[in-house]
Amino acid sequence: MRLSNFAITKARPKEKPYKLSDGAGLHLLVEKSGSKLWRFRYRFAGRENMLTFGAYPTISLAEARAKREDARKQLAAGIDPSATRKQEKLGVTTTASNTFGAIVEELLARKEANEAAGSTLSKNRWLLQDLAAPLSKRPISEITAAEILQLLKRIETSGRRETARRLRGLIGSVFRYAIVTLRATNDPTLATHGALLAPKVQHRAAIIDEKELGGLLRAIDEYDGWPTVAAALKFMALTFARPGEVRCAMRKEFDLQKSVWRISEERTKMRRPHEVPLSRQALELLESIWSLSDYGGIVFPSIRSNRVPLSENAFNAALRRMGYTKEEMTAHGFRASASSILNTRGFNPDVIEAALAHQDENEMRRIYNRAKYWPERVKLMQDWADLLDYFRIPYSDQGAREAALAALRS
Repeated sequence: MRLSNFAITKARPKEKPYKLSDGAGLHLLVEKSGSKLWRFRYRFAGRENMLTFGAYPTISLAEARAKREDARKQLAAGIDPSATRKQEKLGVTTTASNTFGAIVEELLARKEANEAAGSTLSKNRWLLQDLAAPLSKRPISEITAAEILQLLKRIETSGRRETARRLRGLIGSVFRYAIVTLRATNDPTLATHGALLAPKVQHRAAIIDEKELGGLLRAIDEYDGWPTVAAALKFMALTFARPGEVRCAMRKEFDLQKSVWRISEERTKMRRPHEVPLSRQALELLESIWSLSDYGGIVFPSIRSNRVPLSENAFNAALRRMGYTKEEMTAHGFRASASSILNTRGFNPDVIEAALAHQDENEMRRIYNRAKYWPERVKLMQDWADLLDYFRIPYSDQGAREAALAALRS
């Protein structure tokens, strides 16, 4: 006899679970607790098996019968409904692990395992997890080029053209990783090639006039803020190292006896070690602030703690306090100042490039130049430090300037 909703509603729990049959293998199991569960018994390949369809009334009588008929159709076609159910569950689990966000997590973990720079990882997380958040829960195989382009265009129209282009490249790297791990078959970012506007190139402001640079050096000498800020600015001018390399410089990186600063590959932009010859003036400056890092190891600690480096904004904030706008000078500008003035004065461009730690695409030439130009770089850094002392002398003090110039020429 087939079941009815009335009969199911009236069914009460007993001391032992019991079944209410609807025929053709479908029955309702009434538990001692009172819960009522739909079950379907069948035989496949000579073996008895069972499927559960859920609980009543969440699954109604009509829905349970529809599920039974679907299962019987599969059996008639020689398909085991239980195997189909397992495959569907696997598909749901696989889809959950193949979302864009999940694959981003995997890719970032791989980058971290491969010892990518902390700043690079932080930037990648911001781009892929924050800016690309609308894609996070989407199965990667379902994401379209139009969907990606819409996201990128929204960023582009906010004025962040370079950010949009970088995000496009990183999204492409996520898809390429998904392809090699067999979770995607194509990279839809390829279809967006040429769809974004070219970024507006904004060169970092720098003072390249010798007289004006001298004025800046005097302003730094007179700066009355936290002493390590002024010292770090001077050190940056002397070494033309990158601001991040100076901010996070550690005592252990310096060999004061050999007058060299060795920056590990983890801390350089080009991901290769860089050695900086230290001029007499650079060594004197380090000696003057060395005691400030007695217990922390950071050469230019912040005002908050000798175990914390100066903040990323400390240099530019000091320059603004001295009266220099962002259109006039930036922390990165010291590198451009040195490069421009030294090239103008006729110093060897290859030696200047080696001192700036610019990447040479030819690895053998890079290694060769690093060894070949070391003596020239030592001399260059001392010449540059002496030039900075010369620039620092006011034009009103002609006697001192002439004496300094004569010393330079000797």
